[in-house]
Amino acid sequence: MNRRTFIGSVGVLTLAAPSLRAQTIDLRPMINTITKGVEARKARVHFELPVLVDNGNSIPMTVKVESPMSAADHVKTIYLLSERNPVRQMATFHLGPRAGRAEIQSRIRLAGSQHVVALAHMADGSFWYDWASVVVTLSACIDET
Repeated sequence: MNRRTFIGSVGVLTLAAPSLRAQTIDLRPMINTITKGVEARKARVHFELPVLVDNGNSIPMTVKVESPMSAADHVKTIYLLSERNPVRQMATFHLGPRAGRAEIQSRIRLAGSQHVVALAHMADGSFWYDWASVVVTLSACIDET
């Protein structure tokens, strides 16, 4: 990364950070709907998302869940939840012990700077999560009405 790119990135983060905080939406009601009241704990899930992206149309992401993926202890479902997208439950991935490892790599669309949550449902009924913040300079998923 050259000096000009770095200074531009810091400037964008500085300008976007207040607006990211101002438009924060609480995702707990959506999480509680999925977990049906079971407490989701922040551990075991590792969610990787770039901190700054130029375009919200195709953002690479990786979700890894610490699990032996055995018949007794495996990841059943991974949910991706968006704070500002028109459809807040962006994706649902169903896994099982035959998956071998609990890792998802894909691309997502985001409607602007926001927080994204990765929520994992385990075979024992527990829920684990991680979240990431991303600053998007050019949004996707915009409703033109």
